[in-house]
Amino acid sequence: MENDYHTNKLLKGRGAQFNPRNQFSQQERVALHIEGLDEPVERARPTNFYFEYPRKIVNRTDSPDIPLDYSSNPYQGCEHGCVYCYARNTHPYWGFSAGTDFESEIMLKPDAPALLEKELSKESWKVGPIMISGNTDCYQPAEKKYKLTRRMLEVLLKFGNPAGVITKNQLILRDLDILKEMAAKNLVHVMISITTLDEDLRRKLEPRTTTAANRLRTMEVLSNAGVPCGVMTAPIIPGLNSHEIPSIIEAASSAGALTAGMTIVRLNGAVAEVFSDWIKTAYPDRAEKVLNQIAECHGGSLGDSRFKLRMTGQGKIAGMIRDLFRNSVQKFLGDKTMPPYDLNHFRIPESKTQLSLF
Repeated sequence: MENDYHTNKLLKGRGAQFNPRNQFSQQERVALHIEGLDEPVERARPTNFYFEYPRKIVNRTDSPDIPLDYSSNPYQGCEHGCVYCYARNTHPYWGFSAGTDFESEIMLKPDAPALLEKELSKESWKVGPIMISGNTDCYQPAEKKYKLTRRMLEVLLKFGNPAGVITKNQLILRDLDILKEMAAKNLVHVMISITTLDEDLRRKLEPRTTTAANRLRTMEVLSNAGVPCGVMTAPIIPGLNSHEIPSIIEAASSAGALTAGMTIVRLNGAVAEVFSDWIKTAYPDRAEKVLNQIAECHGGSLGDSRFKLRMTGQGKIAGMIRDLFRNSVQKFLGDKTMPPYDLNHFRIPESKTQLSLF
């Protein structure tokens, strides 16, 4: 379903411009106009928050494309509004849409810190790095109020369990005190996501994120405090931001980055609808070219679920992007590397051990 009811002006503060139909829902929210015509409700959408109480908060990571052992996500949905976000496809399972709903109907998991502590206290727990925000950004705007990520980091530090954090929000600096303690024991890696240095593109592509300049300053502060950082140049969108790879990695290196990661955009499920609609509105002159190049990177399809290929793509365009990334890393980062995680600090606090005797 392609959106055909708005003008060529992007919705302020939103990445998605409409709500694609939820395949699991038989109903659709619309506005009934006086003329009796139904039109989708998208403009001036407020952000709503819901409490969700899962039974567990840590998931084992089985994908060969993801380096860490576990993932944990205190939030579902994300106000950042990144139009390309693969996590949009999880929102329909909760009765919402992958479009503007994903950015405005946010679920919080208030028990996340307690569930994490419960998991780490189990005798069966096998120590390994936990990725915080493998799905949605753990430092999205809601974190400023609810502090779920901060409380989870406190738990991880208490137990001495390592963690990886990826974010594009400078709010992470609020937790510098905890991160410094974790870094002193080699318990944390931070990846700062930078998709573009072009502020005009950033405002359209990731409307509620902080600027690239602020992200670089955030990386510099973390690095100067001894917290190991890297840059995630993801996703690379051919014909849109692919030419920026060298400049992003050079800027990140100057800010203290020790490593760099990259993925090529893939538009699975409803994300293909959301992104296609967005780019035809934001960049109508190059929309078809960009979409065709994305498809060329994924065997002719906008989406890609194949392990080991879905992140890096295939074909000539994908190969050129990978070469540009590899050469840029070699030129600007050289032999820099992240320090390895130290798994030897893990301890179940004595109070937890004593309680287990009763």
